[in-house]
Amino acid sequence: MPASAERLPEFLQKVKPSEIFPGADRYGKPEGKPMVARVFKGQEQVGLVYITTDVVSTRGYSSKPIDTMVALANDGKIAGAKLVAHNEPIMLIGIPQSRVDKFISNYVGLNFLKDPPKPGVAPADIISGATVTLMVINDSMQRSVKAVAHQYKLGTAEATAGAASAAGDKAVSGAAAQAAPEVKTRPRRAVNLEKQDVQSWNALLEQKAVAKLHMTVADVNKLFKQNGKAGSADHPEPGEPDETFIDMYVALVSQPSIGKSLLGEAGWQNLQNRLQPGRQAVLIAGEGHYSWKGSGYVRGGIFDRIEMIQGETTFRFTDTQHERVVALAAEGAPAFKEVSWFTIPDGVEFDAAEPWRVQLMIQRVLSVSDKAFVTADLDYELPKGYYVDDPKAEPVTITEPVEAPAPAADEAKGAAAQTAGIADAASRDGESAQLWKQIWKAKQGQIIVVGIALSILLLIFLFQDWVVRYEKWYDRFRIVFLTFTLFYIGFYAQAQLSVVNTLTLFSAILTDFHWEFFLMDPLVFILWLFTAATMLLWNRGVFCGWLCPFGALQELTNSIAKKLGVKQITVPHILHTRLSSVKYLIFFGLLGISLYDLGLAEHFAEVEPFKTAIILKFVREWWFVAFAVALLVAGLFVERFFCRYLCPLGAAIAIPGRFRIFDWLRRYKMCGNPCQICTHECPVQAIAHEGDIHPNECIQCLHCQVMYHHETRCPQVVADLKKKRRQAAAKDGGGETAAAQEQVVHFVKPAQADK
Repeated sequence: MPASAERLPEFLQKVKPSEIFPGADRYGKPEGKPMVARVFKGQEQVGLVYITTDVVSTRGYSSKPIDTMVALANDGKIAGAKLVAHNEPIMLIGIPQSRVDKFISNYVGLNFLKDPPKPGVAPADIISGATVTLMVINDSMQRSVKAVAHQYKLGTAEATAGAASAAGDKAVSGAAAQAAPEVKTRPRRAVNLEKQDVQSWNALLEQKAVAKLHMTVADVNKLFKQNGKAGSADHPEPGEPDETFIDMYVALVSQPSIGKSLLGEAGWQNLQNRLQPGRQAVLIAGEGHYSWKGSGYVRGGIFDRIEMIQGETTFRFTDTQHERVVALAAEGAPAFKEVSWFTIPDGVEFDAAEPWRVQLMIQRVLSVSDKAFVTADLDYELPKGYYVDDPKAEPVTITEPVEAPAPAADEAKGAAAQTAGIADAASRDGESAQLWKQIWKAKQGQIIVVGIALSILLLIFLFQDWVVRYEKWYDRFRIVFLTFTLFYIGFYAQAQLSVVNTLTLFSAILTDFHWEFFLMDPLVFILWLFTAATMLLWNRGVFCGWLCPFGALQELTNSIAKKLGVKQITVPHILHTRLSSVKYLIFFGLLGISLYDLGLAEHFAEVEPFKTAIILKFVREWWFVAFAVALLVAGLFVERFFCRYLCPLGAAIAIPGRFRIFDWLRRYKMCGNPCQICTHECPVQAIAHEGDIHPNECIQCLHCQVMYHHETRCPQVVADLKKKRRQAAAKDGGGETAAAQEQVVHFVKPAQADK
């Protein structure tokens, strides 16, 4: 049971009985172990309620408990379930809590006593982007319902025994005592810090100081066939049956002999500098088709493919507890694709000297919105000599095995086969080479559509000198393309790039870069690749001016405002120049924070309204919505206000764009002196009064190029055409000068000239 204080009394004061158990009107006093409160309708006990974290210590994405209140009827049926407290960043990754609440509501009405679930199987599809959070909720629901139902005899006549009289508590305790199996004790173990000899890799393996999980392609295919959902066996892992799917190794490197052997003296000292007194560290290494690391730690800072389990305590590691190891120092140790050690997080009740296990989650893509998971366990126990008995500590209770019901027996059999179940889910993670290929295949329709759009855009830029001569056609095309960017790339495909992608890339390069992590979202990867290539030719403008959904939203709303007669504000040049630097300060601030804590930087990256406006479509807390709306309102008066002054992503893209290869935007000598037309008409004020175009601020709208070829508005073009007409007239008239048509050309907009 969790060592922390029970949470139930706190939430009994916040949640009315009828909210969690329909028809109930009062709670009884909290009682028992695990703690429950009986629920009454009048004088009749109709069931009981509890908090999952009072029963099991399963931790979520944030490495902190997720508190779910569960109501069980006397027959064991789930009468209600409610998420009452959590620290999960589900909103950070764009998941409305209402969807999580809807997921939890699917448990209501289920009876795990009459219809036991498969371990890990959720009653509804897990939401893409909240995989870890909802799998933790599912796991805690299943395990806690089983434990509470067994302890309080739900489904039997004894379920209401505790409410029959004032002595009910004793009755329950007496019944439990009579049913309790025979128990034995042994001394609690402690890590032997005196054992410090350096040993070879093979010696550590033989002693089981390093534990190994070996799975072949045939093993994982069999695992999905036996325990997977229908259809999962139809998508087998490619490769020869005896090929290694994964070799995963685990060791307790905070034990001196194991740590010095695997890390070397320098690595051991580095570990000691990181470890707080009394804390422990675990090393995990892997090789094969499948990676144990997962991509969650790259994007969100959590290693969600592995879970540490000891008794009722479970937790996952985060990037703040992680240290990459380049190579193992032990003699004879092989080279691994992935090796890292992790410190056990603060606040977790974990006894490294007692048995524990690492659970590996294996993912298989069935379709773009349908995935399945199985899990494999790697047990670890310090061998003799690496631990000592601690006579001062409370002895460990050893419960003699008791015959379990049939479902539990099947479950134990499954665990022996290194399976802990399957979760039908849509996940945001997965990193094996085969997985990203499956995702790309599933999204091939979207890839084709975006690929065609990017090809058309590339042709527009390559042949811009010809395209911009047709002003009306070009203006209409731009409106259509921006509409496509907003509704298809943004609202539908959810492929809005973010500065978080840039920060993640920096973090991956500095830690453990793998291409497959970035290949998991095909459209985002394609857009990033296209942006990286085109910024060497056209700077930030291709993305910012054409492919950013929020930028498109700003420009389209500003266009509507102009048609409605909203007066535009021209920011004074000096003020505009100073404000333009703000976005660079924001970007470098976020970059610095990310080097310290990527998760913290992601929170500060909310300065981007992309998630609120594009991903969540303004369905979010009011302060996020108010911020995004305020930026859009500012953009009605100052076109692309956010892009100009605040966008950290635009700043990140503009910096490497300084190394662009070509200057595509054409200018005349008179541009800027004396002509100021383009300077005044540039929608983002990227053209200086001297006529120079600032490439870091230009969004490649090509309006200045339309002006460059305009036959009635560009003074240079008008003058050239006059000259040609005179020459043609002189030639046709045999030397007589024809009267040239008088034409007035303004070097600035008429409104500006009047001022």
